[in-house]
Amino acid sequence: MEAYLPGTTVQADPGRLDGPEALLSPLFLAGGLTLSQVARLTGLEPHMIQNWVRRGFVSPPQQKRYSRRQFSRILMISMLRGCMQLDKVCSLLSYVNGHLDDESDDLIDDWQLYCYSVRLIAQAQGQPLAGKEVWDSWCAAVLADYSAPVPGARERVERCLRIILTAYLAGRLKQEADTLLSQLEE
Repeated sequence: MEAYLPGTTVQADPGRLDGPEALLSPLFLAGGLTLSQVARLTGLEPHMIQNWVRRGFVSPPQQKRYSRRQFSRILMISMLRGCMQLDKVCSLLSYVNGHLDDESDDLIDDWQLYCYSVRLIAQAQGQPLAGKEVWDSWCAAVLADYSAPVPGARERVERCLRIILTAYLAGRLKQEADTLLSQLEE
C-alpha cells in the first residue's frame, strides 16, 4: 500500500516523521511554487485553489508564486476538507493564526503546524484507536520543540492539533466505513 503525505500526491514513507521537511522543503529553494506546481503536488484543480484565495482562505500569491506558508495552508485545507467543512477548517487555522493577512498574530507558522500534524498522523497510522489521554500525550510530545510566542499559545496550538488529529482519524474511519459498505453492495 502506497502512503502519501497528508493533503498531497507526494509518496512518503509512513515511518518517517520528518516527511514534509525532507520531501517538500527542497521545493522552495528556488522561490515559491506556481499554481500548476501546487495543483500537481496536492491533486487539487487549479480553479479550486484560486477559489480558496478569492474566499480569503489562502493569501494571494506574490508574483504568481505561492510561498511555503501559503502552500502549507493549502495542504492543511486539502488534508482536512474531507472531514470538516471548509469554513470550519479555516476557523480552526485562524484560531491559532489569527488574520490571514497579518503574520504578527500567528501563534505558529503554517508550515510548522502542518509538520506537527503530519507527525501526529504518522504516529496514529496503523495503531488501534486510542483514547483522549493517549492523543493528548501525542500532541504534547509533538510540541516538545515549540516555542510559544505569547502566554497561552502552547495550549491553543495543542488544542488545534488535537482537533486536527481527531478530524483526520474520523475521516479515515469514514473512508473505511464507505469501503465496507461498498463491499456489501457487491
